[in-house]
Amino acid sequence: MDFSLIETMRWTPEDGFLRLEHHLRRLSRSADALGFRQPQNAEKQLDDAVDGDEPLRVRLVMSFRGKIEVTTAPFVLQSPDGVWKVRIGTVKLKSDDPLYRHKTSRREPYEAARAEFSADEADEVLLTNERGEMCEGTITNLFVEDLDGMLLTPPITSGILPGVLRADLIRERRAKGAILTPADLQDAMMAGRKIFVGNSLRGLIRAELV
Repeated sequence: MDFSLIETMRWTPEDGFLRLEHHLRRLSRSADALGFRQPQNAEKQLDDAVDGDEPLRVRLVMSFRGKIEVTTAPFVLQSPDGVWKVRIGTVKLKSDDPLYRHKTSRREPYEAARAEFSADEADEVLLTNERGEMCEGTITNLFVEDLDGMLLTPPITSGILPGVLRADLIRERRAKGAILTPADLQDAMMAGRKIFVGNSLRGLIRAELV
């Protein structure tokens, strides 16, 4: 295989790894689906990699043969008052491509979408599929508040990576899958309903479509 499986998670000295069980379960499912060797001693390698009294961004990369490498970097928690500027790019995801339902190093469409705008123009870039449905951001899932406060998030059938945070919100019945279009985002903005992007590392982030 010419690509690797990836999991990116948050560690804090107070709470340890956030959603570790869910990240490792997704890694195992992806390994099984894509024919990778199952990870061995992943939790121990993660524990050995973290230390200190500041939050860390922890990145696990696993090869086809099951070899794991863990790297860490300081991580600044997102301000709850922060709002990201998001734009919709021109890059299309193929909704029937199973590879992009797994978190891997094959990130060509996401990198192409991110390159469409500078960091000053957009904090995140959203992708659509060949049917014009909203999919996800380059590093986040998308959530749009409905009239009852439920968070709507594009379904797997739209061609998305099922994020760990997204799965948590669905389990907690705070979110549910729904086909969304760019018009739905515009309507939500005009009606004063909230838009979020988010992932397990950063949590939910308020977003403004520009």
